[in-house]
Amino acid sequence: MTQANKDIQVKEKQDVATPEQTTEGPYFTPAVDISETDEAITLMADLPGVKNEDLSIDLNDDVLTMVGDVSPYEKEDEEDVVVEYETGRYFRQFTLADIIDQEKIEAKLNNGVLNLTLPKAEKAKPKKIEIKS
Repeated sequence: MTQANKDIQVKEKQDVATPEQTTEGPYFTPAVDISETDEAITLMADLPGVKNEDLSIDLNDDVLTMVGDVSPYEKEDEEDVVVEYETGRYFRQFTLADIIDQEKIEAKLNNGVLNLTLPKAEKAKPKKIEIKS
C-alpha cells in the first residue's frame, strides 16, 4: 500500500464547515472513492437523492467543485412520523494537478452515484522507451 492510499480514509456522512453559508439547511461532505489507471483518475461520489438537474459540477482555476441538492421527498399533505433521511446540500472540492486533461472530464450520475472520469494529459501517461542496439 502506498503512502497516498494510507492518507485516504473512509468518512461517515458529516457536516461541512461553511461559515459563509448563504442558503438555509445543512451541508454534507459526500463520501468519495478515487482510483487511478495509466489513462485516467476516476472519482466516485455518493450523492443519494440528488437528481441530474440538482447537481452542479464546475471547474475554475484548477478547482473542481461539486454541489448537489437533495429536496424533501414528502408531499405537502403528508405528516412526518419518523424522519431519518436528511435533506440538504452536498459540497466537495478538489484541486486538480496539471496531469489532468481538463477539457476531457466526463461526469455521469446514476442512482445517486456520481462517476467522474478525469483523463490524464498525454505528458502524464507512461511511455515505453524503445532500446536500440
